[in-house]
Amino acid sequence: MTDRTANPRQQDQAADLTNCDREPIHILGKVQSFGALISVSSDWFVNHVSTNIGVFLDGVSAQDLIGRPLVDFIDGEAIHEIRTQLQLLGSPDAVQRLFAFRLTKSGKLFDLALHISGRSVIIEIEHHVQQDRNDYASYVRTMIDRIGKSESVEQLCHVAARQVRALTGFDRVMVYQFQPDDSGLVIAEALKPGMDSFKGLHYPASDIPKQARTLYKRNLLRIISAVDDEGWEIHPAVSPSGEPLDLSLSTTRAVSPIHLEYLRNMGVAASMSISILKRGELWGLFACHHTTPHTLPYDKRTAAELFGQMFSFVLDQMQGDIERAERQKGRALHDQLMMRLADGASIENNFDMIASSIKDVIAFDGAAGWIGGKYYSQGSTPTADEFPGLARFLNTTAAGAVFSTENLSKVYEPAADFIHQSAGMLVLPMSRAPRDYIVLFRGEVAKSVSWAGNPEKPVTLASEGGRLTPRKSFETWREIVRGHSAPWTLSEIYAAGILRETLLEVVLRISDASLKERAQAQERQELLISELNHRVRNILNLIRGLINQSKSHVSSITDFTEVIGGRIHALARAHDQITRKNWNPASVHDLIALEVEAYLGEKIDRVRIEGADVLLDPGAFTTFALVTHELITNSVKYGALSDQRGVLTITTALEADGSFRLHWSETDGPPISNPPSRRGFGTTLIQKSIPFELKGTADVRFDPAGLNADFMIPAVYVSRIEPRTREPALAAPKQSPDAKLHLDGDVLIVEDNMIIALDAEEFVKELGARAVHVVARIEDALAIAANAMLSFALLDVNLGLETSERIAADLNNRSIPFAFATGYGDQASLTAKFPDAPVVQKPYSKADIAIALIELARR
Repeated sequence: MTDRTANPRQQDQAADLTNCDREPIHILGKVQSFGALISVSSDWFVNHVSTNIGVFLDGVSAQDLIGRPLVDFIDGEAIHEIRTQLQLLGSPDAVQRLFAFRLTKSGKLFDLALHISGRSVIIEIEHHVQQDRNDYASYVRTMIDRIGKSESVEQLCHVAARQVRALTGFDRVMVYQFQPDDSGLVIAEALKPGMDSFKGLHYPASDIPKQARTLYKRNLLRIISAVDDEGWEIHPAVSPSGEPLDLSLSTTRAVSPIHLEYLRNMGVAASMSISILKRGELWGLFACHHTTPHTLPYDKRTAAELFGQMFSFVLDQMQGDIERAERQKGRALHDQLMMRLADGASIENNFDMIASSIKDVIAFDGAAGWIGGKYYSQGSTPTADEFPGLARFLNTTAAGAVFSTENLSKVYEPAADFIHQSAGMLVLPMSRAPRDYIVLFRGEVAKSVSWAGNPEKPVTLASEGGRLTPRKSFETWREIVRGHSAPWTLSEIYAAGILRETLLEVVLRISDASLKERAQAQERQELLISELNHRVRNILNLIRGLINQSKSHVSSITDFTEVIGGRIHALARAHDQITRKNWNPASVHDLIALEVEAYLGEKIDRVRIEGADVLLDPGAFTTFALVTHELITNSVKYGALSDQRGVLTITTALEADGSFRLHWSETDGPPISNPPSRRGFGTTLIQKSIPFELKGTADVRFDPAGLNADFMIPAVYVSRIEPRTREPALAAPKQSPDAKLHLDGDVLIVEDNMIIALDAEEFVKELGARAVHVVARIEDALAIAANAMLSFALLDVNLGLETSERIAADLNNRSIPFAFATGYGDQASLTAKFPDAPVVQKPYSKADIAIALIELARR
């Protein structure tokens, strides 16, 4: 353990991994062995190719391709489709994908990644892996639904790590968050039983060099399938002008030798990273490790990348909700202070009351006021002799903004003399000249930081030519950090800004007989105008943001996740409604109410739903759900619900011919001067989905007073709603008084559906399992049964083309109790062979597993 003071750590510059910031990792000139690369010019002549191209295109060598038309080696139809896909690239950093694609008449299937690099088109080729299931992208919706139920950022990251591990099969998945100094902290982790945990460990910023962090913002998924893979050279190494091929966006790009050595030193044989972005900036990574080489099929990687994008959106939304709640406290304090400080009340005479009120919103150890050259204080602060020097320092900061630091002695050296009581400060300037301040102080908090290895020695010097090599030890290394206070959060800084405005308003309200000179009054008025201008600019920025959100063609990942995420959740809510009814018709009014509750919040009372409710068949229900979602979100962004007084009225009716009609009317919102000149995807959904898919009608009118629309769904999809009955509660498992339920030791779960497996894992953990082994293959299950001390196993009967009979027989021979899980009504042929094994019907709950365990105990 070491003791770090407020002064920065002095490192040996001769052996510093930050030198890796200059390593050209985007032009290494190699690809990994799981893929090949072809680069063509704008007229489709081959200008670069990886030397392993013959592994993918039979009978072709790299030398054969260079300088020749691509059509000599790939079918014209394939080139035509590649050109079409390139036309769909939406941004310079976009990558287009093709799965199970034929390049030649050999019939072989490949997965392709296409992007633009400079003046070249890059085509990356991988063998298509035929699997029992190739719909991994469909898992993403369910994965997002699951993380969306999280109640904290910590829980969100924990659940997400488990989801990524279940999808990708990596031994360890970490959520790695970048800190303000670019170091990393593992805040969540999911790993296979028996592995060492890295949760809570810090990693120096030098472990992920600057240029690597930059690439993570452009290329959202990076895979290293085998650290011992020597890779394949790109031929020729440079262009005729002497420039190497830029592989920044390449999915097969080879890896820096220093990074490969770093992974070997950690005992990692394969890795994958998925970027987590927040407002376009790198917030963190899903860092995946495997102890053996692990090549993940491209469709799985694509699903994992999509999940990373969706997770980024959910994370940003959750943190935004937390910040908004904290900011609301600041607004409430503003109102409270404005009521307490009557006209004529001075800040200096009410300093103690103001400081005590602020403490309800922002925690601090001491508060000081510097008003008219006089010093006021409460709690732990610098002395009256020490503060004037600090006030002169504050005069050099911006007059119109809150200033904060958690390490005061770093920016103001004399603060080292009072660091124990005032290590950090938050400053609220209240005037321009003379400068008046309210300053909040926090005392020193010495904290222990756990590092994965000694951050003082991120590298060593190899004997051959002074080459840098990464550290070999990752044992936990702890240090004590001094000179810092607890950090000021963004919410606290925002609240301080609101309080500053409050105090400014108080200052401008004070009626002081001594303020006779017009110049002083004019200056204060000017200050208020400046603050009002600041607020107006904030409002204009918000309006501009809403306008950008309404563009029909999204241009960023944030826009993409917001639009697609909303539509996915709309479908999910509709799906939940109809699945709860066993895929029977569901209520229109319930659907509308769910959308309203999801998007309106406090505006919910401005929506009126009138008329008769009906039931829609599942096929029509999902279509209508999308239309309703688009209408609601458009109204919130641009229509009647975008301001403070607009009203939305939804009138429904069941016609005599059995058809269903809905009238949508928006009033008292922003007037519509001109109907939209362009039709985006959302507008197309509203106007064409019901006519095209259900053979109904849709009449959408952009009237000056607000949007009006009429929809008709034919009777074939509609049924009259029956009086509702309350659904019975789920029955608890029946247990005899002498039945004792206790799971101890390891549990094996064999299940080929990822989501069901995750649920089962949680269930048995809650029932007492010490460790849970989750597998989908028979061979893996047999290996675990041979090596682990199992106390119970839950076996899915059907595993693709096989059953779990071999596993059951092996467990039976080892006298390990087990139960079957099945979604079929009758499995007599298998269960008859193992009469002592209970059968759990899908979908099952923890209670069902508990019943099976009790039955095993009785037998």
